[in-house]
Amino acid sequence: MSLETNFAVPGEPALAIDARGIWKAFERTQALSGASFALRAGEIHALVGANGAGKSTFSRIVSGHLSADRGEIFMFGRPTRFGSAREAIQGGVTMVMQETSLAPDLSVLENIYLPELGAAGRLSWRNLTSRAEALLDQFGQRAHLPLRRPVRELSAGQLQMVEILKALALDAKVIIFDEPTASFSPNEVDRLFDIMRLLAQGGKALVFVSHRLEEIFEITDRITVFREGRTVASAAPAAEMRPAELVRLMVGREIADIYARGVDGRGEKSTGKPVIEVEHLACAPRVKDVSFTVNSGEILGLAGLIGAGRSECVEALFGLRRIERGTVRLSGSPFTARAPIEAVRAGIGFIPEDRRRQGLVQDFTVRENLLLAHLGQRRSLGLGYDERSASVARLLEELGLPQRILDEGILTLSGGMQQKVVLARWILMSPKLLILDEPTRGVDIATRSTIYAMIRRLARQGMAVLLVSSDFEEVIGLSDRIVVMSDGSDVTSIPSALVDVEKLAMFAAPRSSAEATRSILEMLVQRFGGIAYWISMDGDRLYCFDSVAAQNAPEIGFARGSFPEIVDVSIPRALRQRPDHFLLEPAGATLLVPLRGHRGHDLGYVGLTLANDNALPDAAAVRASILDGPTAPATSVAARRH
Repeated sequence: MSLETNFAVPGEPALAIDARGIWKAFERTQALSGASFALRAGEIHALVGANGAGKSTFSRIVSGHLSADRGEIFMFGRPTRFGSAREAIQGGVTMVMQETSLAPDLSVLENIYLPELGAAGRLSWRNLTSRAEALLDQFGQRAHLPLRRPVRELSAGQLQMVEILKALALDAKVIIFDEPTASFSPNEVDRLFDIMRLLAQGGKALVFVSHRLEEIFEITDRITVFREGRTVASAAPAAEMRPAELVRLMVGREIADIYARGVDGRGEKSTGKPVIEVEHLACAPRVKDVSFTVNSGEILGLAGLIGAGRSECVEALFGLRRIERGTVRLSGSPFTARAPIEAVRAGIGFIPEDRRRQGLVQDFTVRENLLLAHLGQRRSLGLGYDERSASVARLLEELGLPQRILDEGILTLSGGMQQKVVLARWILMSPKLLILDEPTRGVDIATRSTIYAMIRRLARQGMAVLLVSSDFEEVIGLSDRIVVMSDGSDVTSIPSALVDVEKLAMFAAPRSSAEATRSILEMLVQRFGGIAYWISMDGDRLYCFDSVAAQNAPEIGFARGSFPEIVDVSIPRALRQRPDHFLLEPAGATLLVPLRGHRGHDLGYVGLTLANDNALPDAAAVRASILDGPTAPATSVAARRH
């Protein structure tokens, strides 16, 4: 009996890709067992499944990176078998891979147009630059991706962005996105989804491989599910499938609470003494001024957008970057790691953002990678495999890893299993501080649940955990407290229970993204004095994302990065009533103007508070100047006060 549930609807556009009965084996591993997949032009089709389900193998077969052992693939009705990735590109199929395939010594521009560099005839670099700049503008990435910068200097998130731009430059008919948002924050995800929708509207056929359920339901039209190399649901309309049903199809069971919050709740909790204290840290190229403390038993999230400097910050703590300014104290004593081995010996563990390039020795077995961090810890020869065998066996069982994999090559494992091995390595070291940089990037929901439960257990046992993640839901769901970084500096430290994804994104907005709002605040203060601010309110609490104050501005009880209760600020009546005129209180006269995004999203309020002894401008004129932006003409002073 077939497991496949077929939701395909007859009478729709011709199939761009029709794959039937695809089989593929790697030595002892059967990756695909008769899988099928049907993709139509003009749609965004999710391909989902647990790690090891065969998604990446199937995608590589369709895109010419691998050959199927058996099966048929039709492209727009014609039998197709690509012998290489180049043939697939020429045939109109390209793939944005989870693990980037860029040339590190070439520039961003050269990597985007790498397939054209070997073409006959002369290249017009002016034309290539113009085309690349148009792509960057469309994606909102010109400030973050200088075209002349060598790719080796980019972060993992930026590398993924170059891969996406490279695929878009090929103008393919079929584009496979394999975990493209793994290192993205909500703003970057929104930009990518805007482009994907435009591509689909233009007739492109898009495959979206992802483990993030919320993204699958937001962007895709249909869903196909692989499990253990077989298709268990085919072309299911995304609008008709429930998340719980999708999880059950993927892993064969229900997963109740992915963040394991039922164990110790979420929000502020009792923690121990400070393990690491960072004050005014600066390091090239992005970190300018960052301060935070992580206590024993605490999970501290470090949130921000691509380019905020989060990865560079934690790499400096681990000795991978030179600290230029600031101080670090570890367990109360001054500490600076000049190399990773010094950090390891001091009791710091580090799971890097790119597990393949930075976290694994690809030629080693699983056992050798597990015990890699023990190098240099023993004065005698050897790694002590035998004496640690009991601990290794117990840990593998807790992480759901079979012992038979110990002597297999690390690259034979799925991405999720590789990440479990990296996590297990540091657990065996029992560090004081465990730094996790994108710990669930490209990992399925079942593996994420296992990793989250292990991280919470480590924190309950007293380990300090520093979590860097571009997944804001993950940061909120797993952390006790969150430090938000923007443009290389920390802007707020907030309990996770007091913030949601939207507020976190607004706190994290870099000056390049929030420039218009910042300009409005500066314009208001320049014209009228006082203090101007960008805020949002949720129940009885206020969140201030930015503020600009004149020299003699009134004291209102909050500033950029603060999140007080409304009852504790100096202008509570104005915040509760939100009138359309200046409202007088002892601290000053306040006007609030609703702020909307270009899609009509609620972005909170722009507020202006002036001292009571000042003449008040006309409220309608102030509103007009805010809505028109900083280029609006000067407004008149028409009234004293309401």
